[in-house]
Amino acid sequence: MNAAPQPVPRTDRQNGSERISSRDYARLCELIRAQAGINLGAEKRTMLEIRIKRRLKALQLESYAEYCDFLFSRRGMDEEIVHLIDVVSTNKTDFFREAKHFDFLAQRVLPEWTTARGSAARPFLIWSAGCSTGEEPYTLGIVLSEYGQAWPAFQFQILATDISTAVLAKAHRGIYAAEATKAISDSLRRKYFLRSRDASQQRLRIVPEVRNQVQFRRLNFMDSDYGVAEPVDAIFCRNVIIYFDRATQQRILARLCRCLAPGGYLFVGHAETLHQMNLPLIPEAPSLYRRTEQVQ
Repeated sequence: MNAAPQPVPRTDRQNGSERISSRDYARLCELIRAQAGINLGAEKRTMLEIRIKRRLKALQLESYAEYCDFLFSRRGMDEEIVHLIDVVSTNKTDFFREAKHFDFLAQRVLPEWTTARGSAARPFLIWSAGCSTGEEPYTLGIVLSEYGQAWPAFQFQILATDISTAVLAKAHRGIYAAEATKAISDSLRRKYFLRSRDASQQRLRIVPEVRNQVQFRRLNFMDSDYGVAEPVDAIFCRNVIIYFDRATQQRILARLCRCLAPGGYLFVGHAETLHQMNLPLIPEAPSLYRRTEQVQ
């Protein structure tokens, strides 16, 4: 008599502890890729387990199998996807990270833009695409505010987007540990940050004059339309596309180019390359490109 087929196990064990089953890990990877374009290899399994543990606690679930049963249910697909993307997203950022980009913005892009348009120019529009917890768009706000000191008629607007609702909530508050501002000069820190009334907190908040210039909203790079109504003059999309495969990078960058004004600048991370991509961009400096007149 043939033995009855055995059910596929829902958990794997390593050193006596429960893990996400191979089957469920494959399903999660495919869902994350489809929803956010993020590719997780086998080496990311432990990382995903650690991050999903936060959701087990929040949902009062006992196991990864229970979590997957909920996630792939109709209710889970409506309610939990955004939380899963939140915990998966990598959100490493700092004030004035890759500082040469901000130098180029202040010393080349802004003078060029104001000279070309004169005192009657519309606001300079800049987009922090993948803004994480807000350090990048607020750094842009400081740089643009400083430039405006010499050009009183200069105005600007900053769009800041991210797929993670959790980091957007923190970014909108604009409150940071004092340690996080160590890359900022003392003079700029005094000018653009407010100290907590409770000195023991060691926390600082971006001044309202800069906070009010930043519009935060959620955006998924997998969306076909990024909802940017007016072409922007510069886009910072740094250390973001490295998490996507090459074909997805091409699609994302093509959509970004359609949002960029002719002659506008695209800043990417120093570890990212656009080599051999079919894009309406010409290189200006390392990790810096300028949009041509034509867009595909």
